[in-house]
Amino acid sequence: MQPFPDLPGFRYWPGRLDEAAQAALLVDVEAALDIAPLYRPVTPGGKPFSVRMSNLGPLGWVSDRAGYRYQPTHPGTGRPWPPIPPGLLDLWADLTGWPEPPDACLVNLYREDARMGLHQDRDEADLGAPVLSVSLGDTAVFRIGPADKGPTRSLKLNSGDVCALTGPARLARHGVDRLLAGSSRLVSGGGRINLTLRRAA
Repeated sequence: MQPFPDLPGFRYWPGRLDEAAQAALLVDVEAALDIAPLYRPVTPGGKPFSVRMSNLGPLGWVSDRAGYRYQPTHPGTGRPWPPIPPGLLDLWADLTGWPEPPDACLVNLYREDARMGLHQDRDEADLGAPVLSVSLGDTAVFRIGPADKGPTRSLKLNSGDVCALTGPARLARHGVDRLLAGSSRLVSGGGRINLTLRRAA
């Protein structure tokens, strides 16, 4: 399904994961977070993010006063990030067609009033490789627009939805305006977990 025909390269699979698949994936993610616990990063300017983060895979995206970057270890524990669950690797292979597997999976936990301002994913070595995003839990009001100046559009991403930034939309500006609290019971304590798969190196 292509919700925005005027934004070529933005791909969207509503309900790609059924309830059983969502629950199974959440079990795998929660087990990984026991190894690499969620933490609250800060921007290079020192402002805390409203989401809590962790990573899976050989590399993880981090942000602190030193800047944005990928690194192989958790900034709090110093341990390597846990591996990306097989179910996510299968999704990447099935939906992107990219010849190499992802080497990074950012985990964002949104609670209550957490949000993510408009931004572009530019910290990867190959900006031609796709970015695949999986939603679990509460519905998010997702905003996206072209890479250069232009109007943005909103799309409700529900639990089990998957979307991708590819081709002309790889550098699309995107973010999360807000959550629709209580729209899902999947995540314990409420909220939304977003899993973003990338080729970082």
